[in-house]
Amino acid sequence: MPDIKITIGGRVFDVACQVGEEHYLQSAARMLDAEAAVLVGQIGRLPESRMLLMAGLMLADKTAGMEEQVRATEQSIAALQAQLATAQAQTEALRNAPAPEAQRVEVPVIPASLVESMAELAARAESIAAVAEEKANA
Repeated sequence: MPDIKITIGGRVFDVACQVGEEHYLQSAARMLDAEAAVLVGQIGRLPESRMLLMAGLMLADKTAGMEEQVRATEQSIAALQAQLATAQAQTEALRNAPAPEAQRVEVPVIPASLVESMAELAARAESIAAVAEEKANA
């Protein structure tokens, strides 16, 4: 078992850990040291046990807050997964549903003879309007 020296609150401690866990221990020690530094900065020098207790409680408080966020996030993920499953089921149901029957749609067609008649009437109306305008200006 390797022994590692860690520093917390300006104090050095020898700690044993499992082989391969040195990195995790050093990381945890840095977190605890950061909390202890805050305490020492605010209160000043504390007895070792008091400093470690307070720093541990501060970390526990942060951990509890993070666990609450994780739970809320997991609930949100579960709700989104349920919505996704529902949407996928609906999509699958639509894919498997029989195609709707074709509907007959009739589009009216204007006969060419009517179009020609309307164009002729429009031309006559324009010529009458032109004659009326000439008489009005004269």
